[in-house]
Amino acid sequence: MHSLAPAKPSFKEQMLAAREEAIMESVNRLLAEKGFDAMTVDEVAASVGIAKASLYKHFPSKEDLAAAAMVRVMRRARDFLANIEPALPPLDKLKATVRWMLSVQLAGQMPSLPTQNSSLRAALAGSREYIDALLDISDRLGGWIEAAQAGGHVNAGLPPIAVLYTLYARACDPVLEFLKAGGQHSDEQITELVLATCFEGLKAR
Repeated sequence: MHSLAPAKPSFKEQMLAAREEAIMESVNRLLAEKGFDAMTVDEVAASVGIAKASLYKHFPSKEDLAAAAMVRVMRRARDFLANIEPALPPLDKLKATVRWMLSVQLAGQMPSLPTQNSSLRAALAGSREYIDALLDISDRLGGWIEAAQAGGHVNAGLPPIAVLYTLYARACDPVLEFLKAGGQHSDEQITELVLATCFEGLKAR
């Protein structure tokens, strides 16, 4: 019995997929550069070279654009975590994760979203893929945090959820922008400096 090969996308479907990819590239860049509040739908459409009406056929609102950008980043994060060497100690896995987040931010590919925006929160909450990815990533990181605490490598007096949110906060850490603007450090040096303050603190050893 012959298995049926998946149907090849039509030319129209391929063009739509390519356009959506171009839109997401533009949204990611504008969100990283300007943030959600300053970004406009007109800017996104102009950047891609399409009419605003055409953009709305793909994404009905600015909130939907931002939510799709976050889904894209979460998808990349899941793929990265899934490919971390399983034999690495838990602390090294956490450091590798934060190093990746910092590299994405330094590359201008991390969406900058406001913490308080009910319409954006609603769009994110309505995305099953975003919620599933967030839960999956949190569970994986939470397991590594608890294992690192049990091994004496992360302060066991801290609630794991506080450690998790502290690591998540590195994805939008303004320290990177300040250090980069100073022009005295390379991206690699900035990454290592932020890693050191995140995992070792400021106390002299």
